[in-house]
Parts: sequence; structure tokens; C-alpha cells
Amino acid sequence: MFSHVMVGSNDIDRSKKFYDALFAAVDGPEGIVDPKGRLIYMHKGGLFMVSKPIDGQPACHANGGTIGFAMDTSAQADAWHAAGEANGGTAVEDPPGVREGGHGKLYLAYLRDPDGNKLCATLRM
Repeated sequence: MFSHVMVGSNDIDRSKKFYDALFAAVDGPEGIVDPKGRLIYMHKGGLFMVSKPIDGQPACHANGGTIGFAMDTSAQADAWHAAGEANGGTAVEDPPGVREGGHGKLYLAYLRDPDGNKLCATLRM
């Protein structure tokens, strides 16, 4: 349904440390920085990018926005969450665990990245 997701950052080096740890926790690759200074992750057919805003204004998070990352197991979601907290992220919402949703049970783990973007590890059970 989408081609990529991009979030803004005010510090690409800080973001690389954070997102490299998140993707390493789920056996994903380290990010690459392209010639325009954007950080790029390619994993399981998805493209996730981090960039300084092209308008020159400070990056800020989307209020009400969440970016979900698909997980294979609850242990993988827990490792992802722990890696995020250990590398500058902040736990938000309830602790990682099972939630009942309109589409059945989900295992969810929420973080904010160092720039405030809200992220979620998601396992559809």
C-alpha cells in the first residue's frame, strides 16, 4: 500500500545509532547513508528512511502518528524494544504485551525515537 516511510531527524548520527540497534535486534541490516545524507533501511521488502527536513526547519514528530514494524515473534518485539530503550529511545504506552484489538490479539511494544517519532513493534497473533 505504500512505497516507503520517512521520518525527520535533527541528528542523523544519533538516529543511525538508534535505528541500527532496532534493526539489528530483528536481524535487519545496518542503515546506509545516501549522497543526500538520508539514512536508509531495507528489510523484508520495506523501505524506511530518516532525513533532515528538506525545508531547513527543525524535524518534529507527528502527533497521533505511529509507524508499525512487523515482528515474527514476541521475543523479537521485546528485543527490538530493549534495543530502542538502550539507544536513546523512550518507552511509551503500556509495557510490551498482548492487547485485544478489533482484529484479534496483537503483541505490541511502543517507543519514541530520539526525535519523538512514535514507533510500534507489532506481532499479529
